[in-house]
Amino acid sequence: MIIAALGTLPFLATLWLLVVLGASVLEESGAKIAAALKGKPAPQHKVEAGRLRIRCQREPKRPLPHLRAAA
Repeated sequence: MIIAALGTLPFLATLWLLVVLGASVLEESGAKIAAALKGKPAPQHKVEAGRLRIRCQREPKRPLPHLRAAA
């Protein structure tokens, strides 16, 4: 009896995990699936390319005096 109860818990946890993963997959691709079932092209998401400006303001490294003398 205890073995059956302990075996049920991993089964229910696995079932719950499958439902959660299935829901997340369906949420991501649900629109594509619905469009495919209706025979329409999948909706395209527009990605706007904005300007990305990266500025690097590091001061140049100067050699330490004791390392300069060793060279």
